[in-house]
Amino acid sequence: MDEGISNFISSLSVEKGFSNNTLEAYKNDLSQFAAFARERLTKEDKSQAGWESVDRALILDYLVTLRERSYAPATMARKVAAIKSFFNFLTAEGTLKKNPTEGVSGPKVGKALPKAISIEDVEKLLEQPDKHNTPEAKRDKAMLELLYATGMRVSEMVSLNVREVNLRNGFVRCFGKGSKERLIPIHSKAIKAVKTYIDDARPQLLSTQDETALFLNRRGQRLTRQGFWLILKGHAEKAEIEAEITPHVLRHSIATHLLHSGKMNLRELQELLGHANISTTQIYTHLTTEHLRRVYESSHPRAK
Repeated sequence: MDEGISNFISSLSVEKGFSNNTLEAYKNDLSQFAAFARERLTKEDKSQAGWESVDRALILDYLVTLRERSYAPATMARKVAAIKSFFNFLTAEGTLKKNPTEGVSGPKVGKALPKAISIEDVEKLLEQPDKHNTPEAKRDKAMLELLYATGMRVSEMVSLNVREVNLRNGFVRCFGKGSKERLIPIHSKAIKAVKTYIDDARPQLLSTQDETALFLNRRGQRLTRQGFWLILKGHAEKAEIEAEITPHVLRHSIATHLLHSGKMNLRELQELLGHANISTTQIYTHLTTEHLRRVYESSHPRAK
């Protein structure tokens, strides 16, 4: 059980760039649940104390226990969110075939809106690799352009193979959570950056002709999520961007920018981001409403 939690915490650190305090909170919440689950499962059958043995009934029993201990609604909601995120991870990774948290919900509390950086900061970030002419810089340029063009999860991007990018027709074949396939269009700047990388830089990084990965590290192997996170962090620091930038923030940013432009509706954005449920995408409507409020208050003479 501990190994599953460690892998999940590592994923949160690399892909979403969570702070140490947030990671520690997730770890504590999941360790508390693991102790509860382990105790219940060993009472039933000592040979079955793994995550595959956890079912919906056990999770609901845990929530009842939390209520009996008089946990605050916000604390309970956080613990439920941690458990649901954890089992979503295990299911997406193929560790579990069925997610036991389906239909499980915690107390309703205010939901924090996703963070997004400005278009100006995105431009500063995308221009940073252009200051160098190394194979790594061309690779970084291609990755950043592709990530911002598509809104892909960083795990989806580093999993890409060369054959899954069709530059002639301008789209990339992406495999998301649950191996669900989607075709994502890419604009001309991203196409140019990826083509330059494939033609000029990737052959210099390649260590063996058998390697199928699109993005390679200095050893010629597939770049990892953690490797990309370090690259992104380095470019953000050199660009002197004050806002916190993580792979997940870039994903939120393209969603926000597309909706603000008025050129993409919610259903189209759902398809682009690969959300299984449109309720996940609807969080961005709050962002556009907030944007509209700010514009209104700054421009309407009666709002001063």
